[in-house]
Amino acid sequence: MQSISTLLRRLLASALFATALAAHAELSIEISGAGAKRIPIAVANFEGSGLLPSLVGGVVRADLDSSKLFTLIEPGFAPLGPSAPVNAADWKARGADALVAGGINTGSDPGRSEARVKLHDTVQGGELGGLAFLLAPSQARAAGHRISDFVYEKLLGERGVFSTRIAYIVKNGPQYELQIADADGQNAQVALRSREPIISPAWAPDGQRLAYVSFEQKKPVIYVHTLSTGQRQIVANFKGSNSAPGWAPDGRRLAIVLTKDGGSQLYTVNADGSGVQRIMSSRGIDTEPQYSPDGQYIYFTSDRGGAPQIYRVPSSGGDAQRLTYEGSYNVTPRVSPDGKTLAYISRNGGRFQLTVMDLEKRQTQTLTDSARDESPSFAPNGRIILYATEIGGHGVLASVSTDGRVKQRLSVQAGDVREPAWGPYVQ
Repeated sequence: MQSISTLLRRLLASALFATALAAHAELSIEISGAGAKRIPIAVANFEGSGLLPSLVGGVVRADLDSSKLFTLIEPGFAPLGPSAPVNAADWKARGADALVAGGINTGSDPGRSEARVKLHDTVQGGELGGLAFLLAPSQARAAGHRISDFVYEKLLGERGVFSTRIAYIVKNGPQYELQIADADGQNAQVALRSREPIISPAWAPDGQRLAYVSFEQKKPVIYVHTLSTGQRQIVANFKGSNSAPGWAPDGRRLAIVLTKDGGSQLYTVNADGSGVQRIMSSRGIDTEPQYSPDGQYIYFTSDRGGAPQIYRVPSSGGDAQRLTYEGSYNVTPRVSPDGKTLAYISRNGGRFQLTVMDLEKRQTQTLTDSARDESPSFAPNGRIILYATEIGGHGVLASVSTDGRVKQRLSVQAGDVREPAWGPYVQ
């Protein structure tokens, strides 16, 4: 049996193994699998001058296509503005059940344009809604993602995640990098560079801060990093190891793992580093804490029963409840935003695979067929799980829908990517 300390050494070794990655390289996407019944939709060419309309429209098409919940219908070459009359029967005859028409209008201010979009129902006729907002020329991708989220929610009845961001760790030559990218892996930006390892990034609920562990002081120390300013604050730098931060739903506290009193144990701490409290005492190694969405529980991994398994404990402290019983190795618990599903990594026949559990029925399903999965992270709408895996000796990011139907791989040529974390909805 493999102990949790062995697991942590393996995860750290994986981070240290990462090879060189070109700065600001974009993640490329490979999609496989088939979604549920798809909605046929046409995204007409947007009205407007210059490149901005085509850039925004291109992002919308790419977003909707990548979800595998829509079938894109060829719109033709003619632009269709938001105020133009729409022949619903004609678009329905082309195969579209919905139509996106829009335009980017540049007014007297050359640095500011207005995007206007209409979503049409070509089956019943009429409009399903409209959207209007201002954007700068540099915001083409953000505008496209915003329109995609609008279309997604109108047609599927739940929020889209195209405007959200992901964080992950790469190694660029002798430097480690914490990078932030759009949810589709594009528009990558470096938030932190260090010659020492960076691990365990975790988004604050406000989407403006990241907690992570840095080894720049030659030991694991927990920081909170404000992305807009670059300001960093040490949250935990106690004797021994400080690791595995996980945010409370209110963004005021974090669950962390400290060894200052002996073995790896669970604590909570305020986001400014004050108010450290121990959750409970255990003879085993307790690690990888994550709050439940309602804040009532902290889920964690422990070998207190002799092998790594997943438990939960009331966030105020108390007795721990074991959740996983199938298999001798289950680690890295992550709870879906609705609190109904638990994602974790399970060892099956020597393969480390992403698994989900229905927390009410306690039924489990293995979602992947890979062998070295780690670091699962739910999209904020709970429909997709982002994780890291290893293919051909290189670390890549991958995602899978929670029903296992749609799989995507996000990779960088000749580079390794590790430890993904999916950010919350944009505030």
